[in-house]
Amino acid sequence: MFSLKFFSSASCLRSSPSKTVNSSLDVEFRKLGGCTKLIRNVNLEKLKNNYLFPEITRRELEHIEKHPNVRLISLGTGDTTEPIPKQITSDMCNFAHALSTVEGYRGYGLEQGDKALRKAIADTFYGQLHVKSNEVFVSDGAQSDISRLQLLLGSGVTIAVQDPTFPAYVDSSVIIGQTGYFHEATKKYQNIVYMPCGPNNSFFPDLSVTPRTDVIFFCSPNNPTGYVASRKQLQQLVGFAKTNGSIIIFDSAYAAFIEDGSPRSIYEIPGAREVAIEVSSFSKFAGFTGVRLGWTIIPDELLYSNGFPIIIDFHRIVTTSFNGASNIAQAGGLACLSPVGLKEIRSVINYYKENRKILMETLVSLGLTVYGGVNAPYLWVHFRGSKSWDVFSEILENTHIITVPGSGFGPGGEEYLRISGFGRREDIVEASKRLRRFFNTRTKHFSVLSSGANTN
Repeated sequence: MFSLKFFSSASCLRSSPSKTVNSSLDVEFRKLGGCTKLIRNVNLEKLKNNYLFPEITRRELEHIEKHPNVRLISLGTGDTTEPIPKQITSDMCNFAHALSTVEGYRGYGLEQGDKALRKAIADTFYGQLHVKSNEVFVSDGAQSDISRLQLLLGSGVTIAVQDPTFPAYVDSSVIIGQTGYFHEATKKYQNIVYMPCGPNNSFFPDLSVTPRTDVIFFCSPNNPTGYVASRKQLQQLVGFAKTNGSIIIFDSAYAAFIEDGSPRSIYEIPGAREVAIEVSSFSKFAGFTGVRLGWTIIPDELLYSNGFPIIIDFHRIVTTSFNGASNIAQAGGLACLSPVGLKEIRSVINYYKENRKILMETLVSLGLTVYGGVNAPYLWVHFRGSKSWDVFSEILENTHIITVPGSGFGPGGEEYLRISGFGRREDIVEASKRLRRFFNTRTKHFSVLSSGANTN
């Protein structure tokens, strides 16, 4: 591990147009040679903090170094833990072995993805929603596609995000140049519309007071709150976008966890094909967090103000910046969408849902207010009157459990922790025991514990 400590104005950094350097970066920098004449990208200078999850990893490693003999349990980053079903890995292995033969070798494929997989995605996830296979762009994951969509959008658009929100939407917007600087007092970037989504508005923005933006990032089921938008709410969102001529970028990465009949795709809403792009992933659905496979839907009807089809430009972006997802990963994707694959995947998802239930019962029994945890793998736990990084540190130090501080998802996440149901069952059970011991003896460290509740 290394850290960056920036030199004073006497160093080579004085050539930067920015008069101040982000002091929150904890990296020790050594001047190994002379500076180039290249000026640092000013947009990168705007980034306030390290990206959330690497920062948590840094603190995790520090804790392990401090407590080398403890068993650390992670309820933090949303990484899957259960093995990929054998039917799926067998198909991937067979494809990989075939690459060593003349008959089975494959080189570059289509940048947009294998035709059979694109059709399978359209048929499996979008059935009667009129999504065509040519509108499906297979990728190496939803987060990568967010960055490609930012290339498509460019620096001149205005954006709105839920608050709290998945940090990649905001950070990629900063890097591409859509924002101004970060305001320490408000914990917000200039030129981003933050749409409050909390208990007071059922975790759905008040669109009557939301100003128009070109683009609206929206995640349902939401990461981090675990809240899923209802059909009526998504109808309001689509109507809002149509009225304002905006585009919704709809992240449905956790759709497989929906239990109550809420929409799993934005295209279940009439008119959405004219105003929405959907991004999704095999990562949480099939345990492909390391395999890397996802997709984006760009409907033919989605047009710029001059009538030019957006799908044509995204095709150009993809063919310029991407050589296509791994053909081995795509073979795995096809296996996931077979009848046997879907059945096996469902059993793994049910395993994580049981984890989530165990954690929910534990936290509610301790008098904590817990949101989410019904249609998503995440629990959004309220510690009223507390700073989320303080609660993170207190729990880590006393229970050796990793969580995620809510403030990492935006100002609306202060006072909250995100707790994940991804994990091995024995770890979930042990974490529940540790949390019970800790809160039963240390509640004085949290000034206000509200009575337990659970709200989707």
